[in-house]
Amino acid sequence: MSGARRNLVLGGALSALVVLAALVSFVWTPYDHTALDIPGKLQPPGPEHWLGTDHFGRDMLSMIMVGARTSIAVALVAVGIGITLGVPLGLAAAALKGSWLDEVIMRGNDLIFAFPSLVIAILITAVFGAGAVNAIIAIGIFNIPVFARITRGAALSLWQREFILAARVSGKSAARISAEHILPNVANLLIVQGTIQFSLGILAEAGLSYVGLGAQPPTPSWGRMLADAQTMVSIAPHLALVPGIAIVLTVLGLNLMGDGLRDWLDPRLRVART
Repeated sequence: MSGARRNLVLGGALSALVVLAALVSFVWTPYDHTALDIPGKLQPPGPEHWLGTDHFGRDMLSMIMVGARTSIAVALVAVGIGITLGVPLGLAAAALKGSWLDEVIMRGNDLIFAFPSLVIAILITAVFGAGAVNAIIAIGIFNIPVFARITRGAALSLWQREFILAARVSGKSAARISAEHILPNVANLLIVQGTIQFSLGILAEAGLSYVGLGAQPPTPSWGRMLADAQTMVSIAPHLALVPGIAIVLTVLGLNLMGDGLRDWLDPRLRVART
């Protein structure tokens, strides 16, 4: 098995496992993730609680499963915002290269890049309050310039190709050429970048929840589970290990899948492999 296919299979398996856990949590978890059991708090992993219990006696496996859907939902919607707004902006900037609109779009991207998602989240939270929706908005805003830049860079090289020149000679408008010829040819790149941004979105959601700006109690979040565990690592290390391993495996799986998709979808790399 080639390295690209191995990365794709391994990354896809890890990602599918996380998605499966999130989907199953809608209909079943070993215990109610909101149920408190103070006498049973801080139990290590065992037959009754496979991943142990937290400082309130809540089952860690149940919280990890529900936390998976929180992370996936936030990252998925945030990436969707980035693609929905960033790709059209990138296509427009490439089609109108050198115009005032191109300058406005790119300088706007530079402005957003100057503020990390955490800073944007703090600004949004100061106005609207902490919560998962505001975390989605903050991460989504940060994704817009990423997809705009990727799309613009790829589209600029395509505008110099012969088949685009033929389309222009035939009388097609720039908008139609972008939709019918440019976008399909940059779709593979956007798929790979979307996978990478999805993993970064999960990391960003965990970071925002860690500092109290993400999903709020009683909704479980991997980042907040880490924050709650930081004062009890010496007496109950599983409180930090369980959500930490969940984040690492999820991000690793998505990055491996992104690398595998990049190698698999790029025709130049396919030729090199043969």
